[in-house]
Amino acid sequence: MIQESLQYLRTDEDRWVRTVLIGGILSLLSALVVPMFLVLGYLVRVVRGTMHDDDRPPVFDEWGNLLVDGVKAFVVAFVYGLVPGIIAAVVIGGGILSFVVGGGSESGSLIGLGMVGVLLGSLLALVLSLLAAYVIPAAIAAFAETDRMGSAFSVGELRPVLTSGTYATAWVSGIAVLFGAGLIAGVLNAIPILGQIATAFLGFYAAVSAYYLIGHAWGELREVEVAEHDDAMGESPAV
Repeated sequence: MIQESLQYLRTDEDRWVRTVLIGGILSLLSALVVPMFLVLGYLVRVVRGTMHDDDRPPVFDEWGNLLVDGVKAFVVAFVYGLVPGIIAAVVIGGGILSFVVGGGSESGSLIGLGMVGVLLGSLLALVLSLLAAYVIPAAIAAFAETDRMGSAFSVGELRPVLTSGTYATAWVSGIAVLFGAGLIAGVLNAIPILGQIATAFLGFYAAVSAYYLIGHAWGELREVEVAEHDDAMGESPAV
């Protein structure tokens, strides 16, 4: 499946280079925020298509809709990432405070408590961050399927997917693709400027491949919805 995901964009022989160029340029300009939203909107389109077994890569068009989808995907990711951040900040902050107070009063117990707090907080932050990273693609897929933000936070819709081996395999495969791209990017970054530019394009390509895997996993696990979608498409009047 990883091989298919890496070939996904290239199946559109006429437009894949243009798509990668646009995606890479937008990734380079992601610090301007709006380009980042547009890339996220494209990833939503990738998931929306592949979950319905449509392996034709989407194109960059209808920019307004692309931007709206990207903003919504960002909100979903931000909310899931915010909770681990707040919890970690509270625990680590409490540990640092105990450490500082303990140092001022020469209290060994407070210093020890502060160190334990910082270590536990860091561990908790890591675990919660991994959990958020695991949930976010599924939450974005839920939004992409229904076009409702509420679906991204519906435990009932997400639990069967998140606890399945199919989704776990797709997620790990996606991480492997991103990790491989990261290794290549690390080598390319040895070349000033050129390496940074190449990394942006490589990162976009890898992200699309990863969300291709997520989209297929979501569609496989929710085949009733996919079937209904296909039936509805089949019943559309001919023009």
